[in-house]
Amino acid sequence: MKNNFLIATFIFLFAASNLFSQNSGTQKMDTVSYSLGVLFAQNFKSGEKAAIDATAMAQGFQDALDGKEKINAQQANNLFSQYMTNLNKKKFALTTEKCENFLAANAKRPGVTVTASGLQYEVLVKGTGPIPKATDKVKTHYHGTLIDGKVFDSSVQRGQPIDFPVNGVIQGWQEALQLMPVGSKWKLFVPYNLAYGERGSGSSIGPYEALIFEVELIAINPN
Repeated sequence: MKNNFLIATFIFLFAASNLFSQNSGTQKMDTVSYSLGVLFAQNFKSGEKAAIDATAMAQGFQDALDGKEKINAQQANNLFSQYMTNLNKKKFALTTEKCENFLAANAKRPGVTVTASGLQYEVLVKGTGPIPKATDKVKTHYHGTLIDGKVFDSSVQRGQPIDFPVNGVIQGWQEALQLMPVGSKWKLFVPYNLAYGERGSGSSIGPYEALIFEVELIAINPN
């Protein structure tokens, strides 16, 4: 969401610069400038209902035009990105708390192993085959849910195993697969930072969601 908002802002500014450069003189520039202000504000309102100081923003805009800005563009981008990240965290605080409480309780269950990264796994079937490397391609069956049990993806339900490179999936999977012997079936409990992070994925996985997978490692594919 943060990146989408920034991209939309940059596109707007690019369009604005084109509008000024193409001005034919038939419109009063104060009217055009005011119109740009309205559109810019609408862009903010559609992205995040942030408490923006319009006076300070106008001053920054003018300072940048005059070459007198107090911070450079990279610093401004970093500050704004951090602000949007913090805003997003507040918005999804309940999701974060719910998932953290779930993982904390789950870590205490017998049979659950917690790695240094925070990944949790439970061995359902212990395989005896080789263990994949990051550069290997593997064949797996999996069933993925949110912590409330809602299914977001499942090769099991589709009835078709999937092949993919170990280093081409989320971090939680990458770590687990490099611990699993072929023939294993594990249940993974993946914190958001080892899954789809602060952005989520599509409409099924929201920001800051912890995920649960049952993963069966069927084979390491030949190179």
